[in-house]
Amino acid sequence: MAFKRKGEEDIFTSMGNMLENFFNNDFFKGFSTGTSIPAVNIYEDDEGFDMEVAAPTFTKGDFQLDYDAGVLTITGEKTKAEEKTKRTVTKQEFNYTSFKRSFTLPNSVDPDKISAKYSEGVLHVRLPKKERKGGAGINIDVK
Repeated sequence: MAFKRKGEEDIFTSMGNMLENFFNNDFFKGFSTGTSIPAVNIYEDDEGFDMEVAAPTFTKGDFQLDYDAGVLTITGEKTKAEEKTKRTVTKQEFNYTSFKRSFTLPNSVDPDKISAKYSEGVLHVRLPKKERKGGAGINIDVK
């Protein structure tokens, strides 16, 4: 066990602090791409799969779901209205303006019965099971 005097840091702590300070520096403000990948939970039961996509600040009209050749693609995109205000952003960690995620679905999913709804910042997608092959070019409405 090593003891340190108050105020002493080991080299790794010092380097970590330097890197954190460097990336939090004003120089990097404004370099955000506006693209992020939302967290997803997927549950399975006997009748199908339930997918939850964390998408706060979106509305149901911001989503597009497409199914093609066994792949479900979820796209979320919102336009940000420029707001005239006297406040300046000091730090902004949640800024979801667009995302796109694709999921290869198992053959047991019936693409004709996929449904979606948006509630309280979470997009809920129901993927019912049914033995079926194929399915292409299906758009799913968000309710």
